[in-house]
Amino acid sequence: MSVVLGYDESAGAVRALRVAVEVSAAFGEPLVLVYGAAAPGSMGEEYGSHHEALVETGRTALRHAVEAADEAGVPSTVEIIDEKPAQALITAAARHGARVIVVGSWGESPMRGALLGSTPHKLLHLSPVPVLCVPTEE
Repeated sequence: MSVVLGYDESAGAVRALRVAVEVSAAFGEPLVLVYGAAAPGSMGEEYGSHHEALVETGRTALRHAVEAADEAGVPSTVEIIDEKPAQALITAAARHGARVIVVGSWGESPMRGALLGSTPHKLLHLSPVPVLCVPTEE
């Protein structure tokens, strides 16, 4: 089994990283660090440029997360998946036999998340494994 974390260096993700490292250490399971890198749209010259920028952003973010996991002595794996964030986390959770998906929230209202389709909101409705949603610190 494993613990899967969606990580993008947002304030919610930074706090979720700390919690995911604690959960991984407590259960003695590896941490799978995931970045969903699907660019909006699917065609045209802009798509390729936008996709490459997203992948590079993901590499940088995940490199910082690996450093935090290493400092805590938690083994980690990195996945940059060409899907939207919620689906990327579900895909990684299935591939790695996840015990839980950990994701940070932005502190937005439940109504705003439902209307705009936040990643935590989507996961709570679509994920076949438990989701731990970590609120952003004030």
